[in-house]
Amino acid sequence: MGKTTAITESITEKSYNRQDWQRGYESQPDEYDYPVGEIEGQIPVELRGTLFRNGPGLLDIGGTPIAHPFDGDGMISAFTFDNGRVHYRNRYVRTEAYIREKAAGKPLYRGVFGTMKPGGWWANALDFRLKNIANTNILYWGDKLLALWEAAEPYRLDPRTLDTIGPDYLDGILQEGDPFSAHPRIDPGCLFDDDRPCLVNFAAKPGLSSQFTIFEFDRAGKLLRRHSHSLPGFSFIHDFAITPNYCIFFQNPVSFNPFPYLLGLKGAGECVTYEANQNTRIILIPRRPPHEDVKVVEIPSGFVFHHANAFERENTVCIDSICYDSLPRVDPDSSYKEANFEALDPGRLWRFTVDLQANSVKKELIESRCCEFPTLHPDRVGRDYRYLYIGTAHSPTGNAPLQAILKLDLQTGKRQLHSFAPRGFAGEPIFVPKPGGTEEDDGWLLAPMYDAAKHRSSLVILDARDLTTPVAIAHLKHHIPYGLHGSWTGEVF
Repeated sequence: MGKTTAITESITEKSYNRQDWQRGYESQPDEYDYPVGEIEGQIPVELRGTLFRNGPGLLDIGGTPIAHPFDGDGMISAFTFDNGRVHYRNRYVRTEAYIREKAAGKPLYRGVFGTMKPGGWWANALDFRLKNIANTNILYWGDKLLALWEAAEPYRLDPRTLDTIGPDYLDGILQEGDPFSAHPRIDPGCLFDDDRPCLVNFAAKPGLSSQFTIFEFDRAGKLLRRHSHSLPGFSFIHDFAITPNYCIFFQNPVSFNPFPYLLGLKGAGECVTYEANQNTRIILIPRRPPHEDVKVVEIPSGFVFHHANAFERENTVCIDSICYDSLPRVDPDSSYKEANFEALDPGRLWRFTVDLQANSVKKELIESRCCEFPTLHPDRVGRDYRYLYIGTAHSPTGNAPLQAILKLDLQTGKRQLHSFAPRGFAGEPIFVPKPGGTEEDDGWLLAPMYDAAKHRSSLVILDARDLTTPVAIAHLKHHIPYGLHGSWTGEVF
């Protein structure tokens, strides 16, 4: 199934079939709990811990299709590794909205990206209730397993069973309905805490003026620092980056027209418009108290969902990000399953180097291949680094679904591609360091892959030093709909 090339393509025609790709968006209504018995290769005995993944598992509600995958209810998958074996379990996050809609057998809430309640605009107008779908990321920190969705509070789960415990307000830090980003960053050694690891996250409240609140937590989940900042203009920010001294945000050039949302004609996400004639603002907020010297620089427009990493060099800060030339509008009159990839701008990896003294930015293209979902060694987060791993299209040009994993050597420029084309589709890889590893690429990549030929998903284990041949492939009995993000913990549940 897998095939590695040294950026030499063996598939000359289009690398995927649209119908194959579409099947990965079928709902998975079932919940499973079983040891994975079909394994190619051999799972390393040293690989011990749990991979948690999150993503929309239901693409319909009682048979009514949702308008966009981002509106789908969160389904958690857990792959537990111990003694050369792997166990799979999945459960839906039993949010209040999920329970109510399951009982009703129909949509009861409006989705941010266009899912509507039955009854037309009249039934949806002036209904501003927010459905917490807990579908974007999953994190084990401070002895808590938290399902994250950036517009509301986390949901806590039992890490052993994945049973839902309920909303978690982080020991009173959050109030009901408070946002908490789905993209936390773990600083491997905080300057302000005797080089101990800490979790850094943010909450964004957009409006005519946008408010950002930054939180930092110790290993036990105790709040270390919290500070808020107000910035002019509407913000649509999904991710951020950290360095030892800064939290970094890209304020994308978008506007928001609330009236179609208020009148029940569109979801909030459908009311966001990309403004190509405006600049993107890079905002650097100091992590060191009193957090006052906020720096803002501007670059020509571009849209960023995800950042790969950031680091400091003398008087500069470098940010490596997936940047799109434009943001396509969510079209309520067309299905996301009919996406015309060739007509859309691909995400590409850029480096933005901010000169802190000159207050200027230099932009450099690192990878032109369509790519998303970057990962790296966790010890290099916020630090200068050499290796980056990222989901990519099979072909070197154009836009297409992710079908491969790419290793970038940022020092030598060498690239290595492991492709699942033509019938395999890749998800976000996660880097797991090898015990006792001494090099930055001493580790494994755990990458979900949807196999359209058998309509099932597999977890592919690649040696991060050499992607040529998978170390092992754990084949599930069923498919997992395309997911979003995940995380690794050395805990065996």
